[in-house]
Amino acid sequence: MKAIYTQIENIDTDQIIPARFLKKTSREGFGKAMFYDWRYNANETVKQDSIFAKYEQTENKPQILAAGANFGCGSSREHAAWALADYGFKAVVSSFFADIFRNNALNNMLLPVQVSPSFLEKIFAQLKKDENAELEIDLSNKKITIAATGEFEHFPIGEYKQQCILNNLRDIDFLVSSKNKIEFFEKSI
Repeated sequence: MKAIYTQIENIDTDQIIPARFLKKTSREGFGKAMFYDWRYNANETVKQDSIFAKYEQTENKPQILAAGANFGCGSSREHAAWALADYGFKAVVSSFFADIFRNNALNNMLLPVQVSPSFLEKIFAQLKKDENAELEIDLSNKKITIAATGEFEHFPIGEYKQQCILNNLRDIDFLVSSKNKIEFFEKSI
């Protein structure tokens, strides 16, 4: 998958989705406001030095964001995960995620891939070397690979959330899909 990167650390949820855009309660439409202050000037023109600039007028957006440590810190706003997913990201790679952000991401089908600091540096180096470099994420095997070099690392994710994302099931969908098992268990006690 196509990836872009920022080595900035401590990216908080207000940078991901500024508070002035938190006026809706549905998940849709937040992609336009994602990293708004990084992407747009005060007059709403595109900042040409933004990592997102070349993707503003295309549907072929990157699906992976590699970022510095402590990604998603700050407030607990679920809108940050909504914005990243609505923009088109399927995963965020970092060496550390704020716990609340990690949970919000997993609950919204956005995969937080936590890697070692040394492997993250390898990802950054490859993306600096080749802006078209791709990362491969194998969720079934909990593995991320730098496609050009074949270097890989395993990442942690709980089995429950792994299965939910693999099967595109939100928590409530998982419960509904387990209805027969739940009813069987209720009858057996």
